[in-house]
Amino acid sequence: MNIFQNKIVWIFFLLALIFEFVIVYILAIFYPKYSHLKSVMSVLGNNNSPVKNIYNIWLILLGIILIFMGFSTFIQYKNISNNLSIIILTILVLYGIGGCILSGIFPVNEKREIETIHSNIHGISAGIGFMFLAFIPLFIGLLYKAEKEIILGNISIIIYIICLGLFVVFIISEKESFQNTIIGYSGLWQRLLLGSMYIPLIIICIKNIMD
Repeated sequence: MNIFQNKIVWIFFLLALIFEFVIVYILAIFYPKYSHLKSVMSVLGNNNSPVKNIYNIWLILLGIILIFMGFSTFIQYKNISNNLSIIILTILVLYGIGGCILSGIFPVNEKREIETIHSNIHGISAGIGFMFLAFIPLFIGLLYKAEKEIILGNISIIIYIICLGLFVVFIISEKESFQNTIIGYSGLWQRLLLGSMYIPLIIICIKNIMD
């Protein structure tokens, strides 16, 4: 069997997606100033963070894993829809590079109002990565519809609509005028957004593990 289609590989992908959230809560224990509600996850990698090396290395590893997952998804589903499989592969590669690898190499600042070359690269690369990943539920939904998995397809498309709403709220949460309101909870909205993006990927992992 091709290594990209091995069940163990899909189990590995599933664990990596879940660990993306688990590691944040583990590392935050050692960073008392960190706020899960107000701080985005990548703040754990800022230069003043006591866990910066661990988190930034994790981001780079996660990026590599997601790129690998993109190729696995392409190989697994190219016979169902080559075009959709290529799009999903492209999205995961772009997010893996921009949202993870470059974000790990160029960490964000602890305070968003302080700008450096590193923080600007981080902001641009992470922003582009998130923008592309927001479309992953849509194309996975269309892929499932092409596979005649109508229920899974509809679920993914509904998640895509939710993603769009969360993406807008997350962008607005960064505005200074909302910092003292629930909308200003950037950390919360980022986690909800990322979680909604990951759900279709998690479904793909579970489906390939069980098939």
